[in-house]
Amino acid sequence: MRGTSPKTAARAVAAQDPLSGTRGFAGRLPDGRLVRDVLGRQPIFVEGSERSRSDGDEDDRNRGDWAFSPGDLSDPEPLPAGHVLDLDRTDSVRTDSGPTGSGQIAPERVFSLPDPPPAGDDREAVADLRGALGEGFNSVDSGSLAVAFSGGVDSAVVASAFDAPLYVVGFPESHDVAAARRAARLMGREDDLRVVELDVSDVERAVPDVARTTGRSNAMDVQIALPLYLAGERAAADGFDRLAVGQGADELFGGYAKVARAPEDPRVEAETVRGAAREVVATLPDQLERDVLTLREAGVEPVAPLLDDRVIRAALRLSGDLLVDSRGERKKAFRLAAREFVPDGVAFREKKAVQYGSLVARELDRLARQAGFKRRMDDHVSQYVASRVED
Repeated sequence: MRGTSPKTAARAVAAQDPLSGTRGFAGRLPDGRLVRDVLGRQPIFVEGSERSRSDGDEDDRNRGDWAFSPGDLSDPEPLPAGHVLDLDRTDSVRTDSGPTGSGQIAPERVFSLPDPPPAGDDREAVADLRGALGEGFNSVDSGSLAVAFSGGVDSAVVASAFDAPLYVVGFPESHDVAAARRAARLMGREDDLRVVELDVSDVERAVPDVARTTGRSNAMDVQIALPLYLAGERAAADGFDRLAVGQGADELFGGYAKVARAPEDPRVEAETVRGAAREVVATLPDQLERDVLTLREAGVEPVAPLLDDRVIRAALRLSGDLLVDSRGERKKAFRLAAREFVPDGVAFREKKAVQYGSLVARELDRLARQAGFKRRMDDHVSQYVASRVED
């Protein structure tokens, strides 16, 4: 079991409690079933192809049926978030398709994300969030920990909790490197900042590793994962075992433009900002699978304090106005709560997405064109990435 003990996970399953006080978990329960938490914060994979379990002893029958890394299986499929799966059952309904692949036993949903009504008092909601953030930070063991730091409010709030080095990744002229330097100065953390200045060879080298590790060659996933990989790689080379990240903040607190523009934005189906935020939260399992696998391949274990159950509970109670206020400011409640941890100049600062702020997306596009994959071609960067995996 990763993320918590098997007994704690078993109690959560028995109570059908999706937010039982962890930062996510996945693995084998004491009764032999597999489980993945409600937001998929820990990835777990099962063998997608039909496997014989009729021959050999129990250990032989179970060997290779599941793994934490897709590379350990011949046909890996992620176990859906919030589900359990009993691989030893032979009497259950089998599916011909779906998240566990052809012929696999159908998983059973045991966790659903709570949908509480919004808090009636905005000040109380922000105070609850502030307290949840503090409790989440206090539960993290800071030993051998580094922090991924871009200078935005998400990573800055995480960084404020730990006496640890802060790693920013980007090309020398990038927005993220400049922003991280400004934020570190405002926070009095200049001496902790470690700038991983990239050149194009770093991106070129890392592309096939990231694509193979995540099993994804589409441009967006690779662009997002590359800075994480390069930050984790440097932290691991410096002797750190874990990397604290700000993952989850945009999804939980209304950080996306499509959420702010709901219901007019065609990328969301919801009729309200709050409903659109829940739609985005539902994308976390897929995103976290990519990020966790990337950082583990880089040599560090990710730590995501903003995805602590207590923080999630507080976030789910935020009103639409506390996600995006009447002026269109996103992550309103989170920024107000952040004032407890960082200066206002950091708490209320806007930030670019990491693939653009680091200039990794720009350089990956340039590499693709230099390799003959022109912009007039359909999804030319993804085609370039796929070609590197095949090399």
